[in-house]
Amino acid sequence: MSELAERFETHDPGEKLVAEKIRCDACPVMCYIADGRTGACDRYGNVGGRIVRMDPLTILDHAAETGGAVVPFAEEGKGWDGELVNTGRRFVTAIGAGTTYPDYKPAPFIVSQEVEGVDLVTVVTEGIFSYCGVKVKIDTDRHIGPETATVRAQGEAIGHVTTGEYGSQMLSLGGVHHLTGGSKAEGRATCDAMLSLCNRKPVELVIDGGATVIVEAGKPPFIDGKLEQRMRVGCGSATIGMFATQWRGLVDEVVVVDDHITGVVSEHQAGKVLGWQDTGIKIIGRRSTPGRYFKVSEPGLGWGGTSISDPLSILGEWNAKKGARPGMSLLMVSTTGEQFAYYELDDELKPVQKPFPERLRKSVELIEDNCEPALCTVLFVGGAGGSLRAADRHIGLEALH
Repeated sequence: MSELAERFETHDPGEKLVAEKIRCDACPVMCYIADGRTGACDRYGNVGGRIVRMDPLTILDHAAETGGAVVPFAEEGKGWDGELVNTGRRFVTAIGAGTTYPDYKPAPFIVSQEVEGVDLVTVVTEGIFSYCGVKVKIDTDRHIGPETATVRAQGEAIGHVTTGEYGSQMLSLGGVHHLTGGSKAEGRATCDAMLSLCNRKPVELVIDGGATVIVEAGKPPFIDGKLEQRMRVGCGSATIGMFATQWRGLVDEVVVVDDHITGVVSEHQAGKVLGWQDTGIKIIGRRSTPGRYFKVSEPGLGWGGTSISDPLSILGEWNAKKGARPGMSLLMVSTTGEQFAYYELDDELKPVQKPFPERLRKSVELIEDNCEPALCTVLFVGGAGGSLRAADRHIGLEALH
């Protein structure tokens, strides 16, 4: 129980009891709480006929005065060490000090101080949970679902797929419409998923028209039952730029398959700088700049985040007039090094798959080694509005008086 419990007492001893319960007015829910029980928020409880705050609350000054454990942030008088927060002086964190959505009442703690002649006021409150959400970053180049597709937990809609980032897929979950704007089942499923994600527990999410993913903060994702190992080293063009020197003299052509930009070393700037010879290759896709191709395939769970399982499907006819010849060697590889294959052109200039040569294995391993581990990241986004304005409003009225 908080040492400041009496400051949070709200019950009027003369107030009418309801079935041996007393009413808490810390928030608009106004629970009637039996002795020994807590309200819906679990923050306030009935202890011997008094409403008190149940969460522990430690005040730095009180701990220091009573000889409690105190961990110094920095030595007094120490100069700025580059940190964003000057920890050489007392810093108000407000963690655990607020109430639940006190629109009617001012925040229980209002801290003022003067910094370089400017009056600063810190209002300590808590953002109501219905205005909160989480952003989930999933490190994978695999297609998990179209943008704006609904994300479900326990069969209920809890968010949507948002715009992908470089090497990662992004989800936006929670928020007021899912927590309180839909059915009770939707709100509960959303709340359960958010609490689990923020507490580093695994959550299974099903994306409409897409994949089933298991997300856990700090752990690699499972996508349709398969554990993701690595996020891509870069797009196909970037991979060509990084590893072109590794392939020079070992293979005649390299294609790095990628859903975003597929790279071709003989046409790419990196290849031209190294003096790479033309090969007469043709890529089926939308050419951007030399050696860089968009839209070679629809997104999916195949090579480089595309929907293809056979990389030869993105190749057209080889052109002998532009350098194609029998026996020419071809390496095709994905941006994680997870998929790779080796081919040689036959007498009709058709690529034929051959056993993968040891001379190229090290370059594929280098791609793998330079990939970051695939992880899930969960960012909690808290909302606050009316509570803060309510506190400011009371401050303003007191100032006017």
